[in-house]
Amino acid sequence: MATRKTPQKSNTSKEELLTFYREMLLIRRFEEKAGQLYGMGLIGGFCHLYIGQEAVVVGLEAATEEGDKRITSYRDHGHMLACGMDPKGVMAELTGREGGYSKGKGGSMHMFSKEKHFYGGHGIVGAQVPIGAGLAFADKYQENGRVTFVYFGDGAANQGQVAETYNMAELWDLPVIFVIENNQYAMGTAVKRATKSPDFWERGAAFGIKGEAVDGMDVLAVKAAGEKAVAHCRAGKGPYILEIMTYRYRGHSMSDPAKYRSREEVQKIREERDAIEHVRDLLLTGKHATEDELKEIDKQIKGVVNEAAEFAKESPEPALDELWTDIYADTAPQNA
Repeated sequence: MATRKTPQKSNTSKEELLTFYREMLLIRRFEEKAGQLYGMGLIGGFCHLYIGQEAVVVGLEAATEEGDKRITSYRDHGHMLACGMDPKGVMAELTGREGGYSKGKGGSMHMFSKEKHFYGGHGIVGAQVPIGAGLAFADKYQENGRVTFVYFGDGAANQGQVAETYNMAELWDLPVIFVIENNQYAMGTAVKRATKSPDFWERGAAFGIKGEAVDGMDVLAVKAAGEKAVAHCRAGKGPYILEIMTYRYRGHSMSDPAKYRSREEVQKIREERDAIEHVRDLLLTGKHATEDELKEIDKQIKGVVNEAAEFAKESPEPALDELWTDIYADTAPQNA
């Protein structure tokens, strides 16, 4: 990634920049708190943090409309917050408590919200991709004009089911946007060591799918690309691929020491490419906010996150009889 130039006057409003700043900062502070709770033993199992990748989901959510769907992998907390799910419910689920979105039975990797059209959190690498195409197929069948965002990483991009899904999606002109969150290292192997065709978005050409690479450390660039992709899908032109070049600051999961890259590399990205700092610079240089005002926003967001953590700690663990609930659907859904 090249060094970002000094911020220029942006083609956006003060209100939009402040919204992006708040939403990305909420994700980062939430994930930092989740990492603390994991270290304290209050979060068990796997925990994959989104720190560094905030601009991807915040930018794309800005291009959505009510009723659009989203589905992702196990690095999912940021997606939940960006689509409007309550931080309290998300944190309570991380700690396995009754007040969580899946009643404490899903944990970090498996949450769901019908209200927010969020279909998970999936623990099997790449498994969400064909499911997402199925969501888009339902929308096309119902002719409701909705679009589905299917998120997966560079590590999942080599999965065979991804290629199979591309084929079906283009064959049936499904309104689906395939979002490749390329954070450079998959589970711990650099892209250049794992594939001979590192430009993942170009693979869509074999199926006739259009797409592009996007700077995932620039929320405005992500939003613009998202709007282009959404317009393509809503016009009935079939699927679209967005390969969003981003970077995660932490390891693959909390148990990953990330020894496959240097501290200097991570620090360089933080100093020169950080997505939140980019928006912060735009706000300050554009005189949309002062240092004190941005500090106040940070203080407010830390308050929201701390409140979510306290809610999670105080929420009871699920009762034992919850083991037998939500296993099968009582009735088959007709018109979801």
